[in-house]
Amino acid sequence: MSWQGSIEMLGSRLAHGLLLALGLAACIVPKGAPSPPSAPEGSRSALAASAAGAPKPEPADAFPLLGETCRAASTAKLDFSWVRVDGRSETSETGGLRFSWSGTALSFRFRGPQFQLELEDSGRNWFGVTLDGVDAKQKLSAYAGRRCYLVANHLAAGEHRVTITRLTEAMLGDSALLGANAGASGEILAPDARPTRRLEVIGDSITAAYGVEGENRYCHFSPETENQALSYAAVLARRFNAELSTVAWSGKGIFSNRGSTSDTIPMPVLWERTLPLHDDSHWDFSSWLPDAVVIDLGTNDFAAENPDKGPFAEAYRVFLVRVRAVYPNAVLFCALSPLLSDQWPPGAHSRSQARAGIQTAIDALKRQGDARVFYVEHQLTSDAEGWGCDWHPSRATQARMADELTAPLAKNLGW
Repeated sequence: MSWQGSIEMLGSRLAHGLLLALGLAACIVPKGAPSPPSAPEGSRSALAASAAGAPKPEPADAFPLLGETCRAASTAKLDFSWVRVDGRSETSETGGLRFSWSGTALSFRFRGPQFQLELEDSGRNWFGVTLDGVDAKQKLSAYAGRRCYLVANHLAAGEHRVTITRLTEAMLGDSALLGANAGASGEILAPDARPTRRLEVIGDSITAAYGVEGENRYCHFSPETENQALSYAAVLARRFNAELSTVAWSGKGIFSNRGSTSDTIPMPVLWERTLPLHDDSHWDFSSWLPDAVVIDLGTNDFAAENPDKGPFAEAYRVFLVRVRAVYPNAVLFCALSPLLSDQWPPGAHSRSQARAGIQTAIDALKRQGDARVFYVEHQLTSDAEGWGCDWHPSRATQARMADELTAPLAKNLGW
């Protein structure tokens, strides 16, 4: 049986419980806390009303709609090779550039008085906008279907740079770049050189920064409160000036998605895909080789809904072997979740079991001569750091997680 089939078989053995597709919380609840209720998919908010911090003057609306298509003559001439893409993407049959994983970033260098962006989206995704090194305070909320957005206007003469980053995760649907232009008199230029360092982070809702902008632990999932740019992965990449690829989906585990009988495809299977919602979308691992890979999985395998955690260590080992096979020179870091506690569920000793399982998998690789795989333990979340929605890490916790990974990466990579 293939490694992929082994993972799927392990995943289906224990499936019962929460349905991620309906947006359930993906964390282990601390001792004494009520189980988080189902989190229905949030509604899409109106377009942002202002873009404080962007170059002045700016349009009355942050990113006004210009119609279904961008009509400047230069739109049709966009060469996608002149777009720097951080993260996974593929060219669609309709000629667009499709992407789904949170944190996927599109960067442009251009000369012209304005910048127009043509996207096609499910209508549930949010994007961050950075113009000439300044992050817009408002987000771009994509409408369903094909739309043209005025990202910047009345710009000064000279070169400009804009980056559009998807902040919401893959379960909310695909996005596609169809075109971009710098106005009728402007031009898209060849992209800047990429960073020399590359980082891939594989995880669940923690890595996707589920609820990081929520007011407290009692709010539920909504696209508005998810912001991958505030995740530990994004903070870590900025700290090291590394190109980042984030592969994260709420509720997913190494072999069990919170014990669900409906959602039985675990993260190792989705990790093989460019567009995770499409089982025929296969990622070419040789096209982008990271220097470091951080794996932060296990929270959902040890959820209270999963009655048998026994397969965890072997499933983790199988996944590590696969990661090593496609990334022979990368340094691998296996992280213990900050949401796993020995106090919850009572008597389960989830943190200790997860720690032992991860270490067992690492030791198996080391016995085969792999000296470039390491264990990292995130400290438990606490009330002092605050909480995101449904008991997820707050912005402070995400920053602390980045701190905990900084020294191991610097030491073992020379960064």
